[in-house]
Amino acid sequence: MSTKYAPAQRVANQKQDVWSIINEAAAASPVQPIVNMGQGFFGYNPPQFILDAAKSALDRVECNQYSPTKGRPRLKKAIADAYTPFFGRKLDPETEVTITTGANEGMLSAFMAFIEPGDEVIIFEPFFDQYISNIEMPGGVIRYVPMHPPADGAERTSSAANWTIDFDELEKAFNDKTKMIVLNSPHNPVGKVLSKEELTRIGELCLKYKVIILSDEVYDRLYYVPFTRMATLSPELAQTTLTVGSAGKNFYATGWRVGYLIGPPNLIKYVAAAHTRICYSSVSPLQEAAAIGFEQADKVGFWNAAVKEMKGKMDRFCQVFDELNIPYSIPEGGYFVLANLSKVKLPDGYDFPDHLKDRPRDFKMAWFIIVELGVAAIPPSEFYTDERAHLAEDWMRFAVCKNDDVLEHAKERLRGLKKYMQS
Repeated sequence: MSTKYAPAQRVANQKQDVWSIINEAAAASPVQPIVNMGQGFFGYNPPQFILDAAKSALDRVECNQYSPTKGRPRLKKAIADAYTPFFGRKLDPETEVTITTGANEGMLSAFMAFIEPGDEVIIFEPFFDQYISNIEMPGGVIRYVPMHPPADGAERTSSAANWTIDFDELEKAFNDKTKMIVLNSPHNPVGKVLSKEELTRIGELCLKYKVIILSDEVYDRLYYVPFTRMATLSPELAQTTLTVGSAGKNFYATGWRVGYLIGPPNLIKYVAAAHTRICYSSVSPLQEAAAIGFEQADKVGFWNAAVKEMKGKMDRFCQVFDELNIPYSIPEGGYFVLANLSKVKLPDGYDFPDHLKDRPRDFKMAWFIIVELGVAAIPPSEFYTDERAHLAEDWMRFAVCKNDDVLEHAKERLRGLKKYMQS
């Protein structure tokens, strides 16, 4: 093929992605239908008041046309009003909020707004995989800092708080080229909520090195321990922090692709400018529906109900690991749980496809569980660099944002692990 038709390096020579591997295993499994505990989409609809708002918006002419590029005024105001109590001051919807096409495009807009070729961005491992391509597209260089699993994670269940940051390692990642750091709390896939003390230490480093903070808080309504928002720690940090949110995550509607960023005007205006160049504006009727969602959520008790429901699902699902004596990290937030499957022995000579031969153990385990038990989960080493993939190779990520009958079905199938477990 002519080099003129060659793909750009950013998409060339990539390893087969985890999602296609999981789908391939699902198609090969004799156990059907597969119980999907892998991808983090909800197995149920948004609440009725949100659905009604979306249907109503479709009947309005202006809601079927372009929205202002920075977002519909009603949604920006609803978000500013909803977050003002958390920030402890009145947020200006016109200068401190911008709407994006999902949180992911919002983060891409933030990177495109501030990263020049050669600028460095610090991220923690494990990471949301989209961070990588989003940073590399504008020419950013990534500095990885590991979040260390609990030392006794293979022996006992403990809080996700026990995944720890080595602050000496973190400070060594900063230098004169460091432009941004990406935080994620509540964390996917670990389920850790960064403590106020941890955020304060991170914030001190960011102020010392004059670094922009991109705080990915898309699970900010699902926390089961005290939750601190980076931008609220000090006036100085408020001026250097971009907070990322997701209406799709908040309202069980991941397919709506309505995200938002909150931050100081001198940062937000450039994120909005980049967003304008990337996709101009975001989907109008679902912005209107999300606005109504934020306006009504407190009135109908939705936020408290969402936390209670998700924590109940987490507890219900993790019963199977308690039964099997499989250790796991008890999530502090979000809807993912990491289980340590080091006690599960893969049969000698098991016939794995060739493309898994050089992958870490958790990829083989994910394939094995799908093919033998019919349960899909995600190998978390996908969210590490090759150098540190070994930290995650005994773990497996399960998404619990599913109907209770699906959770029970998954538990029943996972009990089949018992015959493969070492005593």
